Amino acid sequence: MKFLTLDNPCDRELELVQPASRWIDDMVAACQHPVSWGDTGALWTHDRLREFVSSFPSGFEYGDELLGRSPGYYLWMRLLPKYKPPVPMAGTISLRVSDAVHIRRYSGHIGYGVFPPARGNHYAERATRLLMPLAKKHGMDHLWITCNPDNLASRRTCERLSATLVEIVDVPPGNPLYAKGDRQKCRYHLPLP
Repeated sequence: MKFLTLDNPCDRELELVQPASRWIDDMVAACQHPVSWGDTGALWTHDRLREFVSSFPSGFEYGDELLGRSPGYYLWMRLLPKYKPPVPMAGTISLRVSDAVHIRRYSGHIGYGVFPPARGNHYAERATRLLMPLAKKHGMDHLWITCNPDNLASRRTCERLSATLVEIVDVPPGNPLYAKGDRQKCRYHLPLP
């Protein structure tokens, strides 16, 4: 797969950036914010972020069919300092460039996570909109977004994107998401403009 650039990945104070060493301190600061601690604080350390940046240069995932990994992009949601945000990074977003069954049914083309101090600003929705042109560059004419049925914030994000809830499916026991505790997924279909 040829990796492409994202044109103008900015929406007011929200900017999508490729993971890089220069942003690690900002990611750690966002994760170690007192509101984030129980949610993400222990997961994102300097060492883990350096390993992530090393494993996925420029945020590119080349994929590995044997490991069930699809090619795609990882990006970080940076909040521009001139707007005085509560944290320097709002969260993460990924675009999986694959039409594999496990992507369409369980993982989704888009994956996002917003850190607790940045929630309530529609950053997942806005970041998804910023990724749509990149998906189109890859010849995609729709996206599947999945979430757990009890994740009301993610479900509202899908609704604000005008995605349609197609069904709720059971995650099969052999799926890696099942091992993480996910038992069902809402499948939202989003045609690209």
